[in-house]
Amino acid sequence: MTQPLVTIVDDEPEIRRVLTDALEEAGFRTQSFARAREFEAALKRVTPDVCLVDLSLPDTDGLALVHRLALEQGAAVIIISGRAQVQDRVTGLELGADDYITKPFDPAEVVARIRARLRSPRQQTSQSDVAMFNGWAAHFDRYVLIDASGAETPFSHAEGEVLRLFLDSPKRLISRSQMQEALGGAAGDSFDRAMDVRISRLRTKLGEDPKNPRLIKTIYGAGYIFLGDVEWR
Repeated sequence: MTQPLVTIVDDEPEIRRVLTDALEEAGFRTQSFARAREFEAALKRVTPDVCLVDLSLPDTDGLALVHRLALEQGAAVIIISGRAQVQDRVTGLELGADDYITKPFDPAEVVARIRARLRSPRQQTSQSDVAMFNGWAAHFDRYVLIDASGAETPFSHAEGEVLRLFLDSPKRLISRSQMQEALGGAAGDSFDRAMDVRISRLRTKLGEDPKNPRLIKTIYGAGYIFLGDVEWR
């Protein structure tokens, strides 16, 4: 069985070395890049399972790169940054990152966070990649929603994880703590804010009335329930 591939995008050689050593010792394959353009060129040849991205890159805005990866790639995206402010964490998660680790870090924690991402619903659930519900088709192989008219709306990897969590457990209450455990994020205000944003975006893409959503219902103080009838194909 091929081991998961983790890419490291960071302009600090020592950071790349430390992460490469820890990940390869843990059994992962790795690729590392000092520049975003080198990394993006490599994406034309291979798709990693997890991308570790620093925000302070010399040739591009790291947040812009995270956003593109979240929308265009099937990989999980984990930010590794010296920016420790809450707003930086929230912004990164809102733009589609799956997790956020601040420098300095323990390499063992990075390995554990990556393993948590790879245990997420995207890897654990049904082998089917298409879910049909209420006139919609969610294609997880292409990260698009298709409505009854055939119009396509893309969704990010992070939004897809939340959507798949709902579609795998329709008509069942999913609490915040269950979401945190299933999606592997660090509990706290930034995780809650990120979930709120992702759910809001999913509702918008599904044409939901924000004041009275029909599919993704908020049960205040308890969590969420997905009310659609789901068929996997």
